[in-house]
Amino acid sequence: MSSTDTKRGILLMILTMFIFAVQDGLSRYLAGEYNVLMVVMIRYWFFAAFVLTVSAKRAGSIALAARTRQPVLQAFRGVLLALEICVMVAAFTLLGLIESMAVFISYPLIVAALSGPILGEKVGLYRWAAIGVGFVGVMIILQPSGGVFSPYALIAVTAALLFALYTLLTRYAARKDTAETSFFWTGIAGAVAISLVGIWFWEPMAPRDWLWMLGLCITGASGHYLLIKTYEIAEASAVQPFAYLHLVFVAVIGLLVFNEDLRINVVIGAGLVIAAGIFTLWRARRATA
Repeated sequence: MSSTDTKRGILLMILTMFIFAVQDGLSRYLAGEYNVLMVVMIRYWFFAAFVLTVSAKRAGSIALAARTRQPVLQAFRGVLLALEICVMVAAFTLLGLIESMAVFISYPLIVAALSGPILGEKVGLYRWAAIGVGFVGVMIILQPSGGVFSPYALIAVTAALLFALYTLLTRYAARKDTAETSFFWTGIAGAVAISLVGIWFWEPMAPRDWLWMLGLCITGASGHYLLIKTYEIAEASAVQPFAYLHLVFVAVIGLLVFNEDLRINVVIGAGLVIAAGIFTLWRARRATA
């Protein structure tokens, strides 16, 4: 992998995280005005169309992309991600962008902790130490003794747990299926599941808000496309640390657009979580080098 590819990959990852942060801001606004399930459902319709297009192109046909030896697992992954998105968007509206994302970025540490029992991977002493530091960081963010802590904080924790489980099941599915197949089932199964529920919560949307909804759909699809391109041109271990810029961009949007507060405990706790996450990435890279 050339240095030029790595530099391009880093730039693409930064751009992708900015787009995802804009998507989060749009989700927070729309979910504050309309039912969360309806907002996520419309977003998934657009995403499913994007998935069908990309899958047909990359796999050769939609039938080839859909072919799997583990349909139950793949369908469950898709439903799980749709559920996680609903939970996370609800956290945005109840807890705020900044604090929700500060908790959510702990999911790589949850993945590291559960990779042993679920995937049979070895979790060494250093990785457990990093997981412990990350857990301390989350507790600082939540301030269970008072301050910012509320039951709403548990919603963000739940979202992190759900996404960590989705990530682990994706890695497990990759043992038998291609990335194109997993991507196909992620979009289609999720769209079907959320539509079966979300359609019952349909409500009229103001014309102006349809423009924001279009922006949400475009940022969602373009963000996933750029993420795919990022991993095509650069090693995941080289660009993954820059994914934490998602929190930085979200914090800027939360402060400037939604007038949220940036509490010192959130800054300190998020710093510990990010440091622990980068350390686990570094240890994983050394182990595979």
